[in-house]
Amino acid sequence: MRNRRNIYIFFSVLLTVGFFLYDNYSLEDLKNIGKKTSVNTSINYLPTSTTGQIVQHNYYTLSYNEKYEQAEWVAYNLLKEHISNSDIKRPFFEKDLKVKTQSAHYKNYKNSGYNKGHLCPAGDRRFSKQAYNETFLTSNVSPQLYEFNAGIWNRLEQKVRYWATKYDKLYVVTGGILTNGLKTIGTEKVAVPNYFYKIILDYKEPEVKTIAFLFPHEESNKPLYKFVTSIDAIEELTGVDFFSELPDDIENKLEKSSNYNRWSFR
Repeated sequence: MRNRRNIYIFFSVLLTVGFFLYDNYSLEDLKNIGKKTSVNTSINYLPTSTTGQIVQHNYYTLSYNEKYEQAEWVAYNLLKEHISNSDIKRPFFEKDLKVKTQSAHYKNYKNSGYNKGHLCPAGDRRFSKQAYNETFLTSNVSPQLYEFNAGIWNRLEQKVRYWATKYDKLYVVTGGILTNGLKTIGTEKVAVPNYFYKIILDYKEPEVKTIAFLFPHEESNKPLYKFVTSIDAIEELTGVDFFSELPDDIENKLEKSSNYNRWSFR
């Protein structure tokens, strides 16, 4: 009887562990248990914040810079399954109540000559109404010229969505270069960046890769690859450390490179 009871206990524990693994890990996770990988996809890829005001939303995270009344960066995951052509009614822009110092009011943009340029694009969040509406917070926009916003900036956003379908899962960080002496708009003096950047990390094993872009805030018909730069160069301009949680050898290799040959530009 004692042996039977011990066997029963053993199988009960085994089943409990089995259900726990099933509920908490994907099949891919189970396959990788015990394997060594160079990049852990569960680590925190958030950049550092120069202001200490990090705001976590459901579908993106940002670091707000009160001095310039906008985010110094917005970061989010973009997965293949996020890409959607769903037709969602465009909402009004709203202030971000999670920003302790209060985000700028949308009225600052009225008659300014500048668009409310999304940092996390609404087009990247069409997979749900909640995700889409969340991009219309004023903490997620920066003043952009129409010719820039609807032109080369839009071309890059479309390319990033193409890469998400091609490479399955990306991590995207976007912002304006915020420096002293910038032109401002509105009563709250929202700064108008002279440059905008976007950094993309493809963290799918085995080929982890990054690409970074730095654009002058102006109309351009040049091909996107003409604006590829290194992450190190953007860190120099922003004072932000973008992938500090990556192993140092991988971080250093990825951030100094401006090679775009592993990314499809067709």
